[in-house]
Amino acid sequence: MCFYSKQSKTAVELQHRFKAKFANASDYQATTVNNGFLHPKTPVITNKDSELIQLYNWGLIPHWAKDVTIRKNTLNARMETINQKPSFRDAAKNRCLVLVDGFYEWQWLDDKGKKKQKYLITLPDDEAFAFGGIYNDWVDKSTGEVINTYTILTTDANYFMSIIHNSQKRMPLILNKDTEKDWLNGLAVEQRDIELIATPV
Repeated sequence: MCFYSKQSKTAVELQHRFKAKFANASDYQATTVNNGFLHPKTPVITNKDSELIQLYNWGLIPHWAKDVTIRKNTLNARMETINQKPSFRDAAKNRCLVLVDGFYEWQWLDDKGKKKQKYLITLPDDEAFAFGGIYNDWVDKSTGEVINTYTILTTDANYFMSIIHNSQKRMPLILNKDTEKDWLNGLAVEQRDIELIATPV
């Protein structure tokens, strides 16, 4: 699973890499750790406007939710079941790119996970890249506030990630430059082998 990410690039660097403009660049803050359980606003590109980088809250809130508490359970969604799960199926066509330049996973060093090694996973050149995600715009019925939220899709770990994330053997859906537009356009996308670097931290 993926609950901690990194996006340390500047707004200018992200705009150059993804050929899109920030809606509000002044609201963006680069960070070395995004803790999903704090539901931070992080940069995404949605299929509503692929030329715009927006800040959405991590943790998808489905349209039928009465309040925001569900989002602690919707940081990730299994790619194989998003069309069946009530929390995700209505948003399954709302695709987005989640912009990151790294993520963190823990390798179990014993059978029960009492000893763990934390790793930062990046591309070899530390370039920004994108997870495949889905999003939803949730309206708080008590205030009328619109909260834009997303979840990161996960898939079976490849060989490299199965060694690192050896407890659950899952990994985020990592898109390469060739599949980012396909994902936004609603095409079927499978996890491709992308060279990754694991750095103990």
